Amino acid sequence: MSIESMESMLYACVHAEEFPAQALTRMRSELEAEPVAVVDGRPPLERVCSLNRLARLRGAELGMTKLEAESIAGLRLVVRSAECEAAARAVFLECAAHFSPRIEDTSRGTWCACVLDIAGTERLFGAPERLAQRLRAAYATAGFRVSVAVSANFHAARLKAADSRGITVIGSRQEATALAKLPLAALNLPDQQAETFAVWGIRTLGELAALPEVDLVTRMGARATEWRDLARGALPHTFQPIEAQFRLEEFCDFETPVDRSESLLFAGARMIDCLVARASARALSLASLTVHMKLERECAYLRTIIRPAIPTTDRKFLLKLLQLEIGAHPPEAAVVSITLRAEAGQSSKVQLGLFAPQTPEPSRLDVTIARLKAIAGEDRVGSPVLEDSHRPGSFRMESFRISGESRAAEGNRPRMALRRMRPPVAVRVRLLALKPAAFRECERTFKVTAAYGPWKTSGNWWSMDGWDAEEWDVLAETVSGSSVACLLVRDCQRNEWRFEAFYD
Repeated sequence: MSIESMESMLYACVHAEEFPAQALTRMRSELEAEPVAVVDGRPPLERVCSLNRLARLRGAELGMTKLEAESIAGLRLVVRSAECEAAARAVFLECAAHFSPRIEDTSRGTWCACVLDIAGTERLFGAPERLAQRLRAAYATAGFRVSVAVSANFHAARLKAADSRGITVIGSRQEATALAKLPLAALNLPDQQAETFAVWGIRTLGELAALPEVDLVTRMGARATEWRDLARGALPHTFQPIEAQFRLEEFCDFETPVDRSESLLFAGARMIDCLVARASARALSLASLTVHMKLERECAYLRTIIRPAIPTTDRKFLLKLLQLEIGAHPPEAAVVSITLRAEAGQSSKVQLGLFAPQTPEPSRLDVTIARLKAIAGEDRVGSPVLEDSHRPGSFRMESFRISGESRAAEGNRPRMALRRMRPPVAVRVRLLALKPAAFRECERTFKVTAAYGPWKTSGNWWSMDGWDAEEWDVLAETVSGSSVACLLVRDCQRNEWRFEAFYD
């Protein structure tokens, strides 16, 4: 690869060390100010695999046994969570996707890292220094402590970001100088070759880069050329971009099972904040929240879907809906972990007329509906929707939704409305030639002047809620001379008549 082609390239590496510890403390703010060590492995062979800066100051080290770590006063031990790391890694890559569509994942061991191809992004994000600052600020907002290195060489950016703290921008053709003081362990050499270099007194990348290439290859083999080019920051690389998926999901694993709703809401508030921030970065809102709770003693998951009337980014409003949902459907056992998944949506705007009456705020409406559901029941609050059935009056209740679609004004055509009685009124009917001739409702008596029917319907004869009915449309008069058009229904199974509706 020519020098001119390398100068046209530009890479930014984002490196987060001790990722297991960062993934756990990201959702649990109470751990941020404590010395935390993450243990991994099967009992009794658990060892410390990750720790934060405060734990290092207390004397904790990687590889310590759990028993040794427990002897350190004030050290907080937390079990490693693969689910928490997977959710945090998805957010980590998602943050990088805001700055470049070309991302290569370079994570290894207990640290998470990725390299961005930022060539040509100066007009969007400014100079490399400015881009690195914005990149680090975005990760800090997402809850990660990262170091950023920018270089025209892929491997130089990767090695420098892993060794430095903060922001490093390597100038053009300054890769060898920037990497010279890095320890030889940064190359992750095989043990045999690392021991050979140690015997030779080679401790840094600068000392390795200064060795003669021919003599080095003669003694160490063909791969020595690759190691020497890495130390000089001149090794070419074929970029292998990944497709960063956008999935709004947050996970929190509790150290001890939680049985109080206040503790669940404390964790849920932090998770909702992260979901809203991630959606807002893409000019989106949250259309729904799905809650999964893993309960103690391997109980089944508790699944709840919260759907606001319109997509929103109001954190307090979403937290209130979560509180009402947990209050209406409390977990049957202590909660071990909680997962929040969100569905993204576009915030719709409804343009009201100048003289149109003011409608209630969607957030207040959602909170009111949630409270009514807690009092009356899930199936008693919502919008009635007709079912595709021949059963008279069959409907179901669905969640109330606000639509931004405006309906065109219909013409003032005369029309007849059928108004059903809820509940139907029992009546006594006198038949003449198998047709209703008169009926009595409470204290009033009606004389039938015209009867049309019967229209017979039946169904679900195989179940307890079957029906077999005859419907009659009748015109009737009272003693005073007033007329009424109504619907009479005969229940053939019980041989009962009902006054179900009237026309007007």
